[in-house]
Amino acid sequence: MFEIPSDLNPALVGLAWLRGRWEGTGYREWPGEEKIRFGQQLDFTENGGDYLHYISQTFTLDDDGLPLAPLTLESGFWRANAHAEVEVVMCGPEGYAEVLYGKLSPGRVDLTSDAVIRTQGAPVAYTAGRRLYGNVDGKLMYSFDRATDDVPLRPYIWATLERA
Repeated sequence: MFEIPSDLNPALVGLAWLRGRWEGTGYREWPGEEKIRFGQQLDFTENGGDYLHYISQTFTLDDDGLPLAPLTLESGFWRANAHAEVEVVMCGPEGYAEVLYGKLSPGRVDLTSDAVIRTQGAPVAYTAGRRLYGNVDGKLMYSFDRATDDVPLRPYIWATLERA
């Protein structure tokens, strides 16, 4: 269980269940690529403002399930309003920035990309995404469906994380 701190910005009450560090493993699968299992550390922090800072770090695993090498990093900001709407801005070192909008319900956030911007050197022609985050029996489960210029929206990443 988690407790909502009395000094938490009121705009974050609906997102309060996400606060903290989450760790676990997941899978990444994409046409033409080998399916891989990865480790992940995900942090949602706040500083008194009306947003959560989000940072996700993934890494490859060795045969014993221990971190081997960095895989990717993603950072951004999450905001919610009184109408249970969520806005997310995030970016990654692969050369993209993304704006997502969605709905918030108890223990669940559904997000759909509104805009994806890529650098000229971005290695993947990422065009759209859909993300689902849910609290299932105290675990954070999420999925990320992705579309590119060549592949329509399809499952890409999914993971199960526990509070650290």
